[in-house]
Amino acid sequence: MSDSNTQSIKPTRETYDPLQQAYENLNRSLFEGELPNCLITLQRSKKSYGYFCGDRFGRADGTLTDEIALNPSHFRDRPQEEVLATLAHEMVHLWQHHFGKPGRGRYHNKEWAEKMKSIGLQPTSTGKDDGPETGDVMGHLIVPDGPFDRVVRKLLARGLVVSWTEQPDKRPVAGDDVDGDEDAQAESKSGKRVRYVCPHGDMKAWAKHGAKLVCGEHMVAMEVNQTTPRGFRDITPAAGEPVSIEPPAEEEA
Repeated sequence: MSDSNTQSIKPTRETYDPLQQAYENLNRSLFEGELPNCLITLQRSKKSYGYFCGDRFGRADGTLTDEIALNPSHFRDRPQEEVLATLAHEMVHLWQHHFGKPGRGRYHNKEWAEKMKSIGLQPTSTGKDDGPETGDVMGHLIVPDGPFDRVVRKLLARGLVVSWTEQPDKRPVAGDDVDGDEDAQAESKSGKRVRYVCPHGDMKAWAKHGAKLVCGEHMVAMEVNQTTPRGFRDITPAAGEPVSIEPPAEEEA
């Protein structure tokens, strides 16, 4: 690439401006403009398309703002409307954070599911339209000719596009910052004990990474409990990843 071309392109602006424009349009069309602005970030995570974290960033004057993170690793292999559907999915969490009652931890409750459906996204934990609408790890389907579908078709027709996508097989070089997920994975495999939890109850246990533990009450394999930041509300699963379809015993409306 020539120096003149390098000076004329602005990858940061060309990436974030369309995301802000999409946020503002979805806010006006699907949420009656009541959502506050947030900080949209790009965060890689092997098992998610995006997440929401309330009050994640603060300014020197004490002002706080929420974070909606999108995974740029999937921009290249997903249609634009699906990337924007993930943005809308996380906007529902932001709406619930400010105006509703979020479920416990990662649990997506009935209030969240009803709001998703009202904007034209069908919540599902299985990737099928008849899948459970509540649970710990949830995806969604775009309802054909629903509110979201109509708004996004207009946006894309007007030329909105996230033009910069991550290229395949690009590895960090020596001295580069490494993805936090990989750091955490390396730490958990270093021999230190990690916490395991039963996916269907409150049973917890500590053991080395890779241990095979079974909950005696429910007779199911226990899973490594991943710590999450304050205010964390959601992980939208990437395609092909296992999802939990069983909600907690006590559902929070």
